[in-house]
Amino acid sequence: MISKATLNNGLEMPFIGLGVFRMEDNENSEHAILEALRIGYRHIDTAAYYKNEETVKKAIQKSSIPREEIFITTKLWNDEQRSGKVTEALEESLRKLGTTYIDLYLIHWPVPEKFLQTWKIFEEIYKSGKSKAVGVSNFKVHHLETLQQESDLILAVNQIECHPYLNQEETIAYCMENNIRPEAWSPFAANQTGLLEEKLLNAIGEAHNKTAAQIILRWDFQRGVVTIPKSSNPKRLQENIDIFDFELTGKEMELIGSLNKNKRIGPDPDHVTF
Repeated sequence: MISKATLNNGLEMPFIGLGVFRMEDNENSEHAILEALRIGYRHIDTAAYYKNEETVKKAIQKSSIPREEIFITTKLWNDEQRSGKVTEALEESLRKLGTTYIDLYLIHWPVPEKFLQTWKIFEEIYKSGKSKAVGVSNFKVHHLETLQQESDLILAVNQIECHPYLNQEETIAYCMENNIRPEAWSPFAANQTGLLEEKLLNAIGEAHNKTAAQIILRWDFQRGVVTIPKSSNPKRLQENIDIFDFELTGKEMELIGSLNKNKRIGPDPDHVTF
């Protein structure tokens, strides 16, 4: 069973989800999502920008799992923030996903001079029930503080790039102190950096009979961070949810945190020009 995080409005969100960024809108992706659902995933993270919301719909429909048992996250893209077509974008995502509500709707990036205005519309979306929870993605502490100062609604989730080379301690601490659930995208740094080959992670993995990837996911879990690793490989899909039968020591947690290099593989949220 995948443990669940309780969001600040009482909604439960599985700690491990399937990220579908860069999964194409095709049968192979549909098969991967269907396999994830078959082995126990109940949390799918997509976005309008990924252009695969309809593939997510098809997989969910073929799974025969009741809609209310699957936690779906999608996101509002930057162009719709700039044009002010927030409500229209939500309706399009609902149509493509084949659902009447989203479990979690996120502002994908903090578009300068737009994200606060967008959040005001998100407040109305939340009140309407078309999204059971609303939050943001790629927001730094100063972005979060802007929302906190201007809104009575505490956002539910902040989804950020987070992995041992970018441990995001400051942002995660702020989120925890303010009842916001942190969520990590690219927990393995897309393995572009050799993270999964780190000797420390593999040594800790050997001690627990786990892989380096499982050690990273467990590290996030023990910090209270939801994660959405992407995989189309059935073996890795299974491994990624097999992290709830062991515990890292305090020393091991510290050692993993010490790998931090403040190294991003994605854009800096202070420079959203795309």
